[in-house]
Amino acid sequence: MRATAHSVFYTTLLAFILSLAPGLALATDYDDGSPPNNDFMWMNLNLMYAYKELPRADSAAHDGHDYFELEFGGRSGFLQLYGYVDVFNLANRESSDKHGSSKMFMKLNPRFSVAGLFDSLPWGPVKDVYFSTLFNWGGGGGTNTYEYTDNATQKVKYLDVPSEDTNTSFWGIGADMQVPWFGLMGFNLYAMYDLNNKDWNGYQVTTNWFTPFVHFDNGSFIAYQGYLDYQFGGKTSSNDKSIHYDKKFTSNGGQMFNGIYWHFDKFALGYGLKLYSNTYLIKDDGNLFGTKNTKSSGASHYFAVSYKF
Repeated sequence: MRATAHSVFYTTLLAFILSLAPGLALATDYDDGSPPNNDFMWMNLNLMYAYKELPRADSAAHDGHDYFELEFGGRSGFLQLYGYVDVFNLANRESSDKHGSSKMFMKLNPRFSVAGLFDSLPWGPVKDVYFSTLFNWGGGGGTNTYEYTDNATQKVKYLDVPSEDTNTSFWGIGADMQVPWFGLMGFNLYAMYDLNNKDWNGYQVTTNWFTPFVHFDNGSFIAYQGYLDYQFGGKTSSNDKSIHYDKKFTSNGGQMFNGIYWHFDKFALGYGLKLYSNTYLIKDDGNLFGTKNTKSSGASHYFAVSYKF
C-alpha cells in the first residue's frame, strides 16, 4: 500500500521526537531551586489597532481593525513556550476590514530544549538548542470574496464563499544566541507543513528580539522589540487548478515587525511598523483576491496598550 503524505509526515515526526528523547530527559535536570531558576512565566493583555494590515485586497473599502490579544510565554524544565490568541473586530463593526473574516487567530510556539545532548553548551554565543515547533490556527468564520461578471446583465457582482481557515505547522531546530546590542535572540529554521492540504511547502527562518535601549530614573524603559519571518523554497505551479498556482503564490516572502514600546511596571504603550514582501508566500499584485487585486507587499502600522500580569 502506498504511503500518503499524511502518514509519512507523522511517521517522520515520531521518529525524530524519539531520537531526541534522551536529550529532552537530560534537559530537565535544572534542580538548582524550587522552582528551578531558569523557569519563568509572563502574560500580557494587549488592546491593539492595525492600520492597513497585509495581505489585503487592493480595493478593500476599509483600512483598519481593532483587536484584543492575550499574549503569553514562559519556560518549565525543557519546554519553552510562546503564544497569543487574537480576537478581531470587538464590536463587530461593518466599517472594520475584518468584518466577515475570521473572528480569532492563535499562534503557539513550543520549543523543546535538547541541551542535554551536548556536554559543552554554551558554545560561545549559543546558549541553548531546541527542537522547535510552531502552529498557526485560524478561528473559522472567514469568507473569500470573488468578483465575477454576470453574463445576463454584464454587471460586476461579488460572491462570498466560506473559506478553509489557516491551519499550518512548522517543524525544525532553534537556538538562543547572545547578539551584540540586541542581547539574547531566538533563532529557528523550520520546514512548513500545511495541515489543511497535507502538504510540505518550503521553509521558514525566524528570529525575535527584545532590547531595552533607553532607561529612566522611575524604572520605566523604552525597548526595540520585534521579529522577522522569512519563507523560502515554496512550491509554485502554472496549473490554475493547483493550490500553488503561480498567479496567486510565490516561492519566497516574509514580514518584519519593528516595535518601539515604552514599558512601565504594569503597563506598556507601543507603536509597531510592520514590513511585508509577498507575505505568507502570497503574490503581490496577484490573483488571490481577484485579478491583480492582491496587496501582500508594503507596510502597516500597529498601536498597542498593554497590561502586564
